[in-house]
Amino acid sequence: MSQSFLRTDALPALPGPYLLFLGDVHEAGYAKTAFGLRDWAPERCVGEFACAGATVTTGLPFLTPAQAVAAGARSIVIGVANIGGQIPEAWITSLLQAMEAGLDVISGMHMRLGELVALRDAAAALGRQLIDVRQPPAGIPIASGHRRTGKRLLTLGTDCALGKKYTALALTRAFAQRGHAVDFRATGQTGILIAGRGMPMDAVISDFAAGAAELVSPDADPTHWDIIEGQGSLFHPAYAGVSLALLHGSQPDVVVICHQPGRERVLGHPQYALPSIEETIALTLQLGRRTNAGIRCGGVALNTAHLDATAAEALLRSESQRLGCAVADPMRPGPAFDQLVDACLV
Repeated sequence: MSQSFLRTDALPALPGPYLLFLGDVHEAGYAKTAFGLRDWAPERCVGEFACAGATVTTGLPFLTPAQAVAAGARSIVIGVANIGGQIPEAWITSLLQAMEAGLDVISGMHMRLGELVALRDAAAALGRQLIDVRQPPAGIPIASGHRRTGKRLLTLGTDCALGKKYTALALTRAFAQRGHAVDFRATGQTGILIAGRGMPMDAVISDFAAGAAELVSPDADPTHWDIIEGQGSLFHPAYAGVSLALLHGSQPDVVVICHQPGRERVLGHPQYALPSIEETIALTLQLGRRTNAGIRCGGVALNTAHLDATAAEALLRSESQRLGCAVADPMRPGPAFDQLVDACLV
């Protein structure tokens, strides 16, 4: 049985806990769905599974599908977000193994699970569910451009897969801890799996993308915050259109720019250099003023996972002085992150 699950309201409950499938990837950036679920929904993850030769790991126990079922898993989640969102032929045997062991299959890929004859036939024979979460709702309108009530923050980046989702989730948690009414608004497959609702922006027809971004963050109480997960980069050679539609449609009052120090080339497009943080701030504010003249930059979020605590603290401090704004790693609680939260809430 093939199903498509996606609405901006709550999703039907997905069958969990999950076995995270890492395919045959060798680049951690392409396994961001698996890492996101591990970090933000650990109670729903029993382990990981991969094709022979895969080199990326989440650090969770490696379980065969049969072992995962014995541990309580009810579905296997494709934890990969590769270029184009395709399901390679090399993965089919592993996914069939999972279905035969008793697991439903959940996917956030562009390719629909039911398009693959082997999976569709196995699902029918075994009584398994094929669940696609990267499916936009019907009836998305053209963007109106009208301002909406409530407050909005959008995370944007110098590239893909460097911390926009983690920054949005960390800020949502911090705002709530300070007593603010706040919602995390998911715009990609991983965020949707974490939040249980959202809009898969990169699966929306381009004419309706800004309208979809408007739907993500509807009118709200004037004191309510929506923190919106960013996608791609305004400088990305392939995905800039998604980023711009999200910027115009979400009409953020505040933006936080995300960057990974040391990354110099666009992930998956090494012929292109990354823009600087300053260039990204400037272009974001220039384009964002089209639908919100009062847009401002609340600060910068750096992904310092590759640095030890001492080096990360020194970098955050020096970059804050250089850029003249709050700079923090949202995954490193402390004074720097508190200052970023303060700057966003001003």
